[in-house]
Amino acid sequence: MATALTRWAPSDIWGTRMNRLFDDAFTNFLAPLVPSEQLAERAWMPAVDIRETDDSLIMTAELPGMKKENVHITLENNVLTISGERKFEKDEKKENYHRIERAYGEFTRSFSVPSNIDASKVQAKFHDGLLEVKLSKSPEARPRKIEIA
Repeated sequence: MATALTRWAPSDIWGTRMNRLFDDAFTNFLAPLVPSEQLAERAWMPAVDIRETDDSLIMTAELPGMKKENVHITLENNVLTISGERKFEKDEKKENYHRIERAYGEFTRSFSVPSNIDASKVQAKFHDGLLEVKLSKSPEARPRKIEIA
């Protein structure tokens, strides 16, 4: 079984991880000073797992509380983009929230995908708050066993 190599770039540290670090700092230290409704509408990014099989690349995004109608997926120039919006549902009865920790608002996640992906065979499923996007590899990109003559 061949091991896939993943290119690592120092910018990975400064990207998602640093954004989450600062977002957590904002939540923990400034939350008492900011109305909870504004805090709930801060930027958020759903967590995404990416795994690879012999014939495809599979991305699974956590989108709890969302409907598939509010999620958009595009694949253009080898960039897969998942975007959408989770809205804060305000009750007309003016319920008194003591704490709001779930984030709401718009999100966009973009991922570079290999050029060997067959764009015509991308499939997406949404079930129980999980979005699964399956990107099939083109047949020539799949590993094949070569017999020795």
